[in-house]
Amino acid sequence: MSDRKMITAALPYANGPVHIGHLAGVYIPADVYARFQRRLRKDVAFICGSDEHGIPITIRAKKEGVSPQDIVDKYHGIIKKSFQDLGISFDEYSRTTSPKHTQVSQDFFTTLYNKDKFIEEISEQYFDEQANEFLADRYIVGTCPNCGNENAYGDQCEKCGTTLSPSELINPRSMLSGNVPILKETKNWYLPLNDYEDFLNGWIIEGHKEDWKPNVYGQVKSWLTDGLKARAMTRDLNWGVPVPLPGADGKVLYVWFDAPIGYISFTQEWAEKNGKNWKDYWQNENSDLIHFIGKDNIVFHCIIFPAMMKAHGDYKMPTNVPAFEFLNLENDKISTSRNWAVWAHEYVEEFPGQQDVLRYTLLSSAPETKDNNFTWKDFQTKNNSELVGIFGNFINRVAVLIHKYYAGVVPAGNENAEELHEITKAATEVENFLEHYEFRNALTAMMNLARFGNQFLQIEEPWKTIKDNPEKAANSLFVAAQIAVGLAQICEPFLPFSAEKLQKMFNIQQLTWKEIETNKILIKTGHQINAAELLFSKIEDETIEFQIQKLENTKESNKKTNPKANPMKEEIQFDDFTKIDLRTATILTAEKVEKADKLLKFSVDTGVDVRTVVSGVAESFTPEECVGKQVMILLNLAPRKIRGIESQGMLLLTNNAEGKLVFVTPTETVENGIEIG
Repeated sequence: MSDRKMITAALPYANGPVHIGHLAGVYIPADVYARFQRRLRKDVAFICGSDEHGIPITIRAKKEGVSPQDIVDKYHGIIKKSFQDLGISFDEYSRTTSPKHTQVSQDFFTTLYNKDKFIEEISEQYFDEQANEFLADRYIVGTCPNCGNENAYGDQCEKCGTTLSPSELINPRSMLSGNVPILKETKNWYLPLNDYEDFLNGWIIEGHKEDWKPNVYGQVKSWLTDGLKARAMTRDLNWGVPVPLPGADGKVLYVWFDAPIGYISFTQEWAEKNGKNWKDYWQNENSDLIHFIGKDNIVFHCIIFPAMMKAHGDYKMPTNVPAFEFLNLENDKISTSRNWAVWAHEYVEEFPGQQDVLRYTLLSSAPETKDNNFTWKDFQTKNNSELVGIFGNFINRVAVLIHKYYAGVVPAGNENAEELHEITKAATEVENFLEHYEFRNALTAMMNLARFGNQFLQIEEPWKTIKDNPEKAANSLFVAAQIAVGLAQICEPFLPFSAEKLQKMFNIQQLTWKEIETNKILIKTGHQINAAELLFSKIEDETIEFQIQKLENTKESNKKTNPKANPMKEEIQFDDFTKIDLRTATILTAEKVEKADKLLKFSVDTGVDVRTVVSGVAESFTPEECVGKQVMILLNLAPRKIRGIESQGMLLLTNNAEGKLVFVTPTETVENGIEIG
């Protein structure tokens, strides 16, 4: 194993917040590993950043009626803060829209181009005639040929997980217009992945059959057995890193070409700030490269990115890619589009000071080799029974008893006590498990030390022996203090916020992992500790019921055909309805109301008369846009004065899908004054 660790975590798409599935499957395990390697005094670079060039960003931007830059600026900030709030200790968290990333990605592409590593091909790509643009894979949906899902994307079916190309979809349609796209010729640059099959077979299939996780190894082997094909590394889009070639206007680098290069560009940003040489981490054999990802990214990190680096020639291959499976929520698949998730930023707001509870629960349920499940009831149990009942209880008893009987000074005891070996045992087990990416087992080993400490105190009962055998009581609390400090040291990669509290409580400094494993005495006789501080607090049923109800509300909302629709108003009787007089009408004139930015004054032909109506639509329409428009008017609404003008009726408007006000109008021109109802 190398003394230098280049650790990356999958770049989150900046089209939405981070949820617990992301945290459990990538970021918390990666953070535990990085923190642990720092404790081993390794030279660590822990790198990540927002992926801001994915098609999901442009889809979200179109949906919200804003620019892609608006979307990524918003969510980059939310994501970065969520990671900081939850103690994810990145050395650098950047973004793929940075100038440095553009430069590094283009340089990488140019190097491959100059080495003739690409195939330049004119091919037929799907084109939306109504939208007048080529369709990226994610803008094409159709029926999956593997499972029959009618809403599979052009690059992947999210139901069965099969990786696809748009040409494989049955009955493809454009997400932009809903129309059937046509095929149109365009030129792009392809990386012939088939040229790297022998290399990949030797490197992974032969070289990593023993040390890579079976879920990763099996998926890569399946891909290689099926045979690889050339894959386009450029796309016809207007959002992304521009292709740095003459005549390549309107083309950008494929997001899965530029995104992993982000690891390199972000490392360069970090190195420049910290006086490091980035090449030591990426181009030196004495460096371990570890990618933490979810299972849906295995092919990109184990086949496409390694093929790119091999084609470039200057980069070393990943040492390991410990991909995780998926985390479900309350026995249902987490879904951003259905809002079926526990969002990181909302958790931090609703559970202030309880970041470690989420870290602990997600680690204990980490989907290491198969999908796992998160439930709020399990979250409550993990907190109340384990963190409060075992971990917190032991720490509190030790600190309180030492203050009660020895004024907070660690008493003398047997420095060769057999029980002290439990600290070394726990530290060694945690190290062994983490080096093999077994986070759940490592967490259990840490908690077993707390369990042992509780059992030890229960057997020794220093609160009783202090009267008849004070020397025995002192020895018991001396040993218990060593275990508590051992726990304070070992828990840091998992529970960094609690570890910080424990350092203050026991008045100690952080030790290296080797010091924990080899030092028999972690806190000396005569050492003054501070007052006990509550590490964890019980989570009540009402808190959990609120979260469960929140999810139930989401289920109900998902049943709506329009989730944005407001609830139905109070029920009325038919006689109430007959009192309403709705008519067709035409706007004859329109003008702005003085000193009122939102108001327009209309003269409206109702078929019954010509009357004045004042409406707050000036921010959505100019007066000129309204003149001649046929509308619907509530005729028998009692008149009322608005800015000194008597308004006689109400024009009917609503919001369209983009949130813009639109008039409710007849589909065909009709006479004014016709009753509706």
